[in-house]
Amino acid sequence: MLKEQDFLQLEQKGISRDLFEMQIRNFENGFPFSNLQEPATTQKGILRLKKAEIDHFIHLYEVEKGNKNILKFVPASGVASRMFKNLADFVNNNEKSNVNNKDQFSEVKIFIEKIQKFAFYEALKSTIKEKGTTIEELIENKDYRTIIIYLLTKYGLNYGNLPKALLSFHSYKGFLRTALEEQLIEGIEYAKNDSKNVFVHFTISPEHKKAFTKKIREIKKAYETEFDVKLHIQLSEQKSSTDIVAVDDENRVVRNRDGSMMFRPGGHGALIENLNECNADIIFIKNIDNVVVDSLKEITCKYKKALAGYLLDFQKKIFQHLTMLDNLEISESELSNIEAFGRHSLSIIPEDSYYVFSFREKIAFWQKWLNRPIRVCGMVKNQGETGGGPFWVKNEKGEISLQIVESSQIDFTNNYQKEIAARASHFNPVDLVCGIKDYRGNKFDLRFFIDKSTGFICFKPTEDKIVKAQELPGLWNGAMANWISIFIEVPIETFNPVKTVTDLLRKEHQQ
Repeated sequence: MLKEQDFLQLEQKGISRDLFEMQIRNFENGFPFSNLQEPATTQKGILRLKKAEIDHFIHLYEVEKGNKNILKFVPASGVASRMFKNLADFVNNNEKSNVNNKDQFSEVKIFIEKIQKFAFYEALKSTIKEKGTTIEELIENKDYRTIIIYLLTKYGLNYGNLPKALLSFHSYKGFLRTALEEQLIEGIEYAKNDSKNVFVHFTISPEHKKAFTKKIREIKKAYETEFDVKLHIQLSEQKSSTDIVAVDDENRVVRNRDGSMMFRPGGHGALIENLNECNADIIFIKNIDNVVVDSLKEITCKYKKALAGYLLDFQKKIFQHLTMLDNLEISESELSNIEAFGRHSLSIIPEDSYYVFSFREKIAFWQKWLNRPIRVCGMVKNQGETGGGPFWVKNEKGEISLQIVESSQIDFTNNYQKEIAARASHFNPVDLVCGIKDYRGNKFDLRFFIDKSTGFICFKPTEDKIVKAQELPGLWNGAMANWISIFIEVPIETFNPVKTVTDLLRKEHQQ
């Protein structure tokens, strides 16, 4: 039962009564699993470009980008706590010495043994010295717990409470770079326009805005001078209107100590609202932690440009077809060409009823299905990564399309679905290039292309209890479910995320 102050809270957050009630119904009913038909592979659904094609699309992008508004969009609101989970668990277990006896602390052992290889080592060393001891003494005494406390908490570097974007990822001769800086350097390489302007958009959490602003102020001028560019760095926060109420096991609203309803962020799917407020012809999307040192950036930038060139090429063809469909004198052979293009180049599979449509109904079908936002997605071969993968999926209307599906959306109790998932050959590294304008140059309202029946429910710890939480359709999953999707294979070398602190020891993060 809602109280009077609850309605005021909903109004302040910008959440309608209908939306709130839908959130509760989702908790009660759950979300349907995706209906997998088969995995997308290089035989069907994923393109494998030849060297000549890659060179062609890179050239196309370089030629045409001059008159395009280009934006790099980086989800960067996540706190780095997951990256240090094993280290934090070690501290909470009050372990001070023998890491060799506990398999779950093997990462702590690696961390200590290789500690000098981390970009943040000198800063950590200085902080510990300021406290009246040395890192060498702590290691000799096997007091690893104290070292980790100085790394993760406010008594030292506070890395456990900072966003990944602001952590020192890479060490070069004489200077360090954070993940945020590496994203800027990469953006300068492929998102710079002919006027030497580079637009980069970071989504952040409100509590980190001051730290982001401070960091950008410190580095911006130096990078503009070094690379002879003008950086336009935008920050946006996840909207409170996308928050979702928390409930208990009985689907009753959980309340904070002051009596207000407890809300939690709606996950990265909520960022479709932030993306919807961006206005550009080409938008590159990439996660904050997927960066490499300078010596390995070339292959990443190469494929980013190739994906963008592919987008421009097929967007031009789509726009030509839509202009032709506007012409009432279109011939049957021209419509047949459009059908073939939609099927073979864009993986648009009409439902069975299409074949009894009238000529005008077929025109209307292609006007609808071609006039949508476009995303060209890089796909890497799956080497055991968890997370989203490309599949052919059938929706409740019987329409089959290419989708990026998270493992939480797959019913692994269904042997047929489990078998399809097991045959998946590729993984989604969140490597997207998007076109969000229609053939008349108008920006799409991206909220109209969300599949709101997707999402998932999970359990989250709070200060004194475990609550049921709900996440919106993922940004590259349900939030883009009704976009035109093109999947292209890219090398595994373009996918180098930092999920745990020891990932920073890989060669991709060591200069």
